[in-house]
Amino acid sequence: MDYLVVELSRLQFALTVLYHFQFVPLTLGLSFMLAAIETVYVVTGKDVYRQMAKFWGKLFLINFALGVATGITMEFEFGTNWSLYSHAVGDIFGAPLAIEGLMAFFMESTFIGLMMFGWNRMSKYGHLTVTYLVALGSNLSALWILIANGFMQHPVGDKFNPDTMRFELANFAQVVFNSKAQAEFVHTTVAGYVSAAMLVMGISAFYLLRQRHRAFALRSFRMAAIFGVTATMAVITLGDASGRTDYLMQEAKVAAMEGIWDNTKPPAASWDIVAWPNQKEMKNDFAIGIPYVLTPLLTHTMNEPVKGLRTIVDENKPKIDRGIDAALALKKYSETQDATDLAAYQVNAKDLGYGLLATEFAPHFDLSNITPENRQQIIDKTAKASIPDVWVEFYAFRVMVALGFFFLFLCAFGAYYSLNCKLESRRWVLRLSMWSIPLPVLATLYGWVTAEAGRQPWTVYEKLPTFISASNHSVGYMIFSLAGFVLLYSSFIAVELYLMFKFARKGPEDDGGDDADMAALGTSGGAGTIPSAAPAAKNWQ
Repeated sequence: MDYLVVELSRLQFALTVLYHFQFVPLTLGLSFMLAAIETVYVVTGKDVYRQMAKFWGKLFLINFALGVATGITMEFEFGTNWSLYSHAVGDIFGAPLAIEGLMAFFMESTFIGLMMFGWNRMSKYGHLTVTYLVALGSNLSALWILIANGFMQHPVGDKFNPDTMRFELANFAQVVFNSKAQAEFVHTTVAGYVSAAMLVMGISAFYLLRQRHRAFALRSFRMAAIFGVTATMAVITLGDASGRTDYLMQEAKVAAMEGIWDNTKPPAASWDIVAWPNQKEMKNDFAIGIPYVLTPLLTHTMNEPVKGLRTIVDENKPKIDRGIDAALALKKYSETQDATDLAAYQVNAKDLGYGLLATEFAPHFDLSNITPENRQQIIDKTAKASIPDVWVEFYAFRVMVALGFFFLFLCAFGAYYSLNCKLESRRWVLRLSMWSIPLPVLATLYGWVTAEAGRQPWTVYEKLPTFISASNHSVGYMIFSLAGFVLLYSSFIAVELYLMFKFARKGPEDDGGDDADMAALGTSGGAGTIPSAAPAAKNWQ
């Protein structure tokens, strides 16, 4: 087994997701924001809201198109670069992906055409219904993808067949209603709403700083800021719920996120703001923390200890020992098809994944070469490798959380000044909003790293190790495909940025507003009074 091929396969898939995931949250958030804007248009009848829906709809369409282009490759990579994974769990993993493609994606893409080109061909209520269906389709796509990912994080509803050496679907309802998948879904989609709010606030701030499209920009900023406050509070709350789910299901991930090496002693356990994790010696070389915060943060109690990574490593050693026996018995059964060998495998079947993990440290990657003399050494090495990279988890999580609270701060101030008609005189809010447009992308990417790096060293948690899951390609093939992929996807990013900048700078098709419209907003060009020469009202259509 060539570890470089495995690492290159991981790198290529990670880059695929990182490229693709720049588009997904914005698509999720803008779809419901468009629905909210158009609802206001239908209720009030004011053409400025129709103009808003059409303009932000263009940016949504650009983002959606590039998201589709970058997402298709990802599904093919399961077969090209992760063929053993696809063979082993394709029955479970493939079902939600197929439903996503057949139902949610086609629903979304079909109604997008009606939403974009049906303004003058449908009634207000008909078009509003279509917009909500687009939003529903977008979020259903995310649901089914995260159901597939939820199985990787917390595998349920499956049964391993020793005759076919595959995990087979045993209970589809358990896969769909997997608590980990549902927690991921609500957290991820609401994070998308924050991304949309920040984009709309940033572009609206750009117009206001240049005194362009003021009636349009003031309304857009106000709706986005209020939407952003609600979404950011929700994403922080749901993030805590998702963390609680991880605490119950993936102890090693949570301990790595918090840099916890030894069992904590409540209630004075310290939550480390910064630290320098030392994975080799299993300790933090340096840490600055706040006492009495960690225990209630993770356990929601004041007296429950949190398990440290040293304890988790020690608890994994018996699992590895039993898993080696299970793997050896399974191999013998595959050769003999003898019921006695099958029974021997079934005794320790639940720990098979840990036995497969030990293959990495067995001589020549063959568990048959394990002897009584080297067995404990192999178990010890495997146990240390059974926890994620603490440095990556610790800081990816903190960057995500810090950005989340920054968004709450910015949206709250933006909403306050907008509702009190002081936004244009608070130029620091406008400038900060404009320069913060890319930050939600970073937050969601660091969130993805936290979730996926924390699952390592498994592709399917405690059942299928990552190093076993990769296809058997040559290093040259992987370098060639990776280089081509980077060039292609970088061109997609360039196209996205060019089109988004082009249409954002151009602004909405119509501009202007009347005295009553500006008076209703209570704004002006910096002095707080309505301009005496307000532009005449125009047809926002």
